Amino acid sequence: MSRRRLSSEIGIVTIIISFVILLVSLFVYHHHHHHHHALVYYSHGRQTSSSTSPVAPSKSHIIRFFQYKKAEDLKQYLERNVKSKGWKWVERQNPAMKFPTDFALVVIDERIEDFLIGELGKLDLVKDVSLDLSYQRGVLHQHPQKRPGKIFTSMSFAAAQGDDDAFFPNTNTNTTTTTRRRNLMMQKSQVTSLFGADALWSKGYTGAKVKMAIFDTGIRSNHPHFRNIKERTNWTNEDTLNDNLGHGTFVAGVIAGQDVECLGFAPDTEIYAFRVFTDAQVSYTSWFLDAFNYAIATKMDVLNLSIGGPDYLDLPFVEKVWEITANNVIMVSAIGNDGPLYGTLNNPADQSDVIGVGGIDYSDHIASFSSRGMSTWEIPHGYGRVKPDIVAYGREIMGSKISTGCKSLSGTSVASPVVAGIVCLLVSVIPENKRKDILNPGSMKQALVEGASKLSGPNMYEQGAGRVDLLESYEILKSYKPRASIFPSVLDYTDCPYSWPFCRQPLYAGAMPVIFNVTILNGMGVIGYVENPPVWIPSNEEGNLVSIHFNYSDVIWPWTGYLALYMQIKDEGVNFSGEIQGNVTFNVYSPPAEGEKSGRKSSCILRLKLKVIPTPQRSQRILWDQFHSIKYPPGYIPRDSLDVRNDILDWHGDHLHTNFHIMFNMLRDAGYYVETLGSPFTCFDANQYGTLLLVDLEEEYFPEEINKLKDDIINNGLGVAVFADWYNVDSMMKMKFFDDNTRSWWTPVTGGANVPALNDLLAYFGIAFGDKILNGDFVINGEQSRYASGTDLVKFPQGGYLHSFPFLDSSESGATQNVLLSGMSKADSPILGLLEVGAGRITVYGDSNCLDSSHMVTNCYWLLKKILDFTAKNIRDPVLFVDSNRQDKALHLDDNQLPSRRTDVNFSTYSAVVGKELICGSDSRFQVWGTKGYDLNVRGRTRRLPGYASIHLNSTHKIPPLDFPELVASHWLIPVTVAVSGLLLLWSFWKIRQKRRRKRKASGFTRSANP
Repeated sequence: MSRRRLSSEIGIVTIIISFVILLVSLFVYHHHHHHHHALVYYSHGRQTSSSTSPVAPSKSHIIRFFQYKKAEDLKQYLERNVKSKGWKWVERQNPAMKFPTDFALVVIDERIEDFLIGELGKLDLVKDVSLDLSYQRGVLHQHPQKRPGKIFTSMSFAAAQGDDDAFFPNTNTNTTTTTRRRNLMMQKSQVTSLFGADALWSKGYTGAKVKMAIFDTGIRSNHPHFRNIKERTNWTNEDTLNDNLGHGTFVAGVIAGQDVECLGFAPDTEIYAFRVFTDAQVSYTSWFLDAFNYAIATKMDVLNLSIGGPDYLDLPFVEKVWEITANNVIMVSAIGNDGPLYGTLNNPADQSDVIGVGGIDYSDHIASFSSRGMSTWEIPHGYGRVKPDIVAYGREIMGSKISTGCKSLSGTSVASPVVAGIVCLLVSVIPENKRKDILNPGSMKQALVEGASKLSGPNMYEQGAGRVDLLESYEILKSYKPRASIFPSVLDYTDCPYSWPFCRQPLYAGAMPVIFNVTILNGMGVIGYVENPPVWIPSNEEGNLVSIHFNYSDVIWPWTGYLALYMQIKDEGVNFSGEIQGNVTFNVYSPPAEGEKSGRKSSCILRLKLKVIPTPQRSQRILWDQFHSIKYPPGYIPRDSLDVRNDILDWHGDHLHTNFHIMFNMLRDAGYYVETLGSPFTCFDANQYGTLLLVDLEEEYFPEEINKLKDDIINNGLGVAVFADWYNVDSMMKMKFFDDNTRSWWTPVTGGANVPALNDLLAYFGIAFGDKILNGDFVINGEQSRYASGTDLVKFPQGGYLHSFPFLDSSESGATQNVLLSGMSKADSPILGLLEVGAGRITVYGDSNCLDSSHMVTNCYWLLKKILDFTAKNIRDPVLFVDSNRQDKALHLDDNQLPSRRTDVNFSTYSAVVGKELICGSDSRFQVWGTKGYDLNVRGRTRRLPGYASIHLNSTHKIPPLDFPELVASHWLIPVTVAVSGLLLLWSFWKIRQKRRRKRKASGFTRSANP
């Protein structure tokens, strides 16, 4: 073949390839553009755009303003001051538009989203810009996936305790069983009589002249169960006011129904039905904001809300709830149906200004579905508040059906309207002309928690103040004078189990501060102040052995604030044993009420009864690392067990007293004393502790921490026990999902644990975890355990003891290998290592799910005890220390093959380490507050004592969406590919043309040379 012909064919092939690339690129670009556009752009139905639909992918955003203005004025303000194009105003056609508003809804072109949000944020009237989140509930799913945002808390009505017939009756039910169940229901369905509502009815109190806002699925007009439906409003994109699901009607029936089979508490209450959910159980933040504004403008008295979720950083929603209560609307909300797990409180019920309601059964047991405290806003750098506030019957409660008749449902969304009905009845007790002076969210919560009956079995984070008591609360309100109080008002170390976890572990000298977080309730006014610092007044001289530091709200608003106690026993109490009693007292001041000349003052008293013991031996003391834990929100922190499909987020707090509470009780039963470290490793004295316990950690480490821990182990004899979790970048990318709330792609910030960071921490000792995701059962000495999405060990030094077991690797990288190994024996993977180094000891284990009560299959407390025997006491259990498991040579893997950090995530957004200053917080020993810790002797720049809360909700905060890299790249990669393909095509044509010219020239020269 001639060179010219070959060159010509190459040129043709190049053209064909270029043309194919061009076509493929255009197809991919069009398909991606169309698909992405379909995902993120939606219509609000009754909300209309002021101009044509955008042609680019777009998202609806909420622009919040510092002032209330007419919507048209805000629109003109934006049109005058926003120079950029790419945004469109969305008209909101709903009843709230008759009043001024404090926000706008706009559609923003996704291609210039960040730039435009930055431009909007610079405007003087603009407070912030955030996505219009969607809230959704799926009744068909027994356990819907817990995702960012909020969900309708009635989701587990059908699921709770087998009440699957709540929505879908079983037509095959045995007649005898049905009759017996119906008789049982007839005995217990009149929940009003259980609370003594008839006693108030007989006095003429029936809820008259009380405006009750029910935020739900609507209600049908002229429903026979209701005598006083005042108004029905629709805030959705569906053109109906009716309830087609039955939930809103049921809630209204519990509050104000008059049917003899399903009586409500306050039949004369004025019902205002706010339809905020569609028939598909979908809602949006903007719908709620408009509905909330309308409730404020029309002066609602009480509001019941059946929505909740783990996202307490949904600022437009959270701050609007504050505004609602600040305008004297008493809000009642379900605490959530995520029980029996701890640390599962739902927002907004977890807010201190909201009455958060949990559920109990007729035997006064906490319902298994009822979410438990504590609140998790404050951790990992503080301690949560007591929630729920109260509990009420929430199992098999009777309420109204959509059209007529009654039905039974269960859930905290049933318990919530029980309390809302009680509140309506209590409001009607106060004469109309005095209600403004006496009733507010603060005084109503005082009446409810002070009147509640404490249950004998549950602790404070399960029951709050106890079962609501209508008649006791009535007596309190009858003679109520505006005042301030605190809840809980007593901390008694001898009152178990109510005072758990405090009653489970006494105080002793040398320990980390024990933090107790109480809520200040101010019935005197929406704004208040702690007049002077709180004072500890001991009952006797021994009380001076207690040192208490305080942190409290600068401003008590709205109606509530916090007071955090940090309690330590002084060094001179190292041998003291006994009880210490006394009071913490402080005064609350509120500005004068309307018509008053002087302000209001009230004294608050917190009674303490503390149990103190001599300081335990070092080997008995364990330090739990809380500082290096990161949870949702704000980042997508994934679950630790990938077998769990219905809960993709790690949102339970990972605290000793939330999802590790069973482990905490086990350690106490075993004679260990467990303290919490909420500051870096430089902030504790290793000589005080036998073991540092590192479990399920997602955070990075300061270099100073790594160096100090090395010294603590080798020279100070500290034991360290590490329980890691899976980490595999390919699997993390596979876990991406398109979040309907933020309408963007989310991928995990890290794995179940931050293995690259742990490997840095352990590198000096020659220990490293790998990136396998291992699942399966294994047996040690007859004890069977489940290894649930754990990782493997890939580096371990000679002389240590290493245990391996056969598992399959379910990570993305191991999936292909598993297919090839199908039918063959599983490969052994090392998962447990024990090592003595210097004066200290280290154990490493690749899974924490066996300690975490959230999704535990089998526990490994037996293994933890053996590990602690080794790390704290150097007791070598013969089961773990077998000669055959001793490493004759080191297990090794090159550092460049170890799991690596993701480079596409800005980890500093979620980290207390990356880009931050090392500082010892208020949860460390008083001696190192505000410093860099022990042995460093360097004062931190910030001398102000750190607050107990790590999240400042008053600041402007936008949760950045975690975009999946391929979508980010699509903004430039595909257009560039198209351009390059075009240039390559033109270049190919040019090259062929040049060759043809040279060929013609050469041909002509030959002809002229040879005539």
